[in-house]
Amino acid sequence: MTSTASVPAAWSERPAAVALAGMLALAVAMGVGRFAFTPLLPMMLHDGVVTLTVGSWLATANYIGYLVGALACMALPWVTPGLYARWHPARLARAGLVATVLLTVAMALPLPAAWPTLRFAAGVASAFVLLNVAAWCMVRLMVLGRPAMGGLIFCGPGVGIVLTGLAASVMVQAQWRAATAWLVFGLLSVLLCALVWPVLKGRAAKPAPTATAAHAQPAAAAAAAARALHALAYGLAGLGYIVTATFLPVIARGVLPQGSPWPDLFWPMFGAGVAVGAALSTRAPAAWDRRGLLIAAYAMQALGIGVGLWWPTPAGFAASSTLLGLPFTAITFYGLQEARRLWPQSADSFASLITAVYGLGQIMGPPIVAWLLARGTQAQGFAQGLALAAAALVAGALLYAASAWRWPLVTHKADR
Repeated sequence: MTSTASVPAAWSERPAAVALAGMLALAVAMGVGRFAFTPLLPMMLHDGVVTLTVGSWLATANYIGYLVGALACMALPWVTPGLYARWHPARLARAGLVATVLLTVAMALPLPAAWPTLRFAAGVASAFVLLNVAAWCMVRLMVLGRPAMGGLIFCGPGVGIVLTGLAASVMVQAQWRAATAWLVFGLLSVLLCALVWPVLKGRAAKPAPTATAAHAQPAAAAAAAARALHALAYGLAGLGYIVTATFLPVIARGVLPQGSPWPDLFWPMFGAGVAVGAALSTRAPAAWDRRGLLIAAYAMQALGIGVGLWWPTPAGFAASSTLLGLPFTAITFYGLQEARRLWPQSADSFASLITAVYGLGQIMGPPIVAWLLARGTQAQGFAQGLALAAAALVAGALLYAASAWRWPLVTHKADR
């Protein structure tokens, strides 16, 4: 008689399948639902369906939706516990993926008055998918004994950015219209969701408490201050990256010679950096203070912005895209880990809260750039916006340094 322990687990129950499903879900929600607009903005400008100012406000609508989605995820377990009991993270993530597909396809409709609403709703959906996929996958991987693989799911935005960026480059060369590109991205989302569906289902099942926690929690009197500092510093990362993430192809086109093939390639380079950085983030030992890693990540992104400002050439933009992309979702991974350390009893709600603050940072970026563009030339407006973004990242790094100095990490003797 064959022992059940010797029967191989179904593919959907394996850690690799869980990590892959999470990765592809975020490729749809983030790489398409949020960031497909970046490579498509030049196409929409070329088609004459938007202006740069209108494009900035469409981006802002998406970021406002992301903020609202994060706040809704935070409130749902408390406001409607009965509903949340039925609509657990896997179901909420699935609903967000379906919404992302439909909203992406709807952007192909010649209804510009509806586009702000569509981009807002896409932002809500992307927040639901990010937070619920992260919660489901990280718990599921803990149950399966492979928590370190959680960082791999954050390769997803990079994978989605690479796919949409390269596809947009091909469509630009073929002189396709932006409306067709939105339809193509909707089809791509359907194909990726088909791979996610068999795995992302059911409850993740909370793991039993273990003795793997390596660090003591902050004292009760300092906990609130530490959490507030983390939320503020994490929010500055939203402002720090968003100018480049929204306008990179437009900025490059305005600086490089007309007809250069490079502007369409910098965004996929950013995405490749995101995927590689997320994979590397899984190699960080659990004992390392996440605040130190966040300081390094913020510094790298600030340097990337500076390189693009000081060296506006193909090589400079390539280096800038890579440096900005490498720590992009690593910041999310480390930020969520730090949130769980600071408030383990309410980890999901605190993760939603810091994501909402991050969303506030994102919302500020495009309107500021639009205002700067209205006050001067395009080159001046973008340069000032990028300088502000770099300053926000430096400020965030300093806040984490202050937190690490004020509340140093204490390791339990039993875990040494």
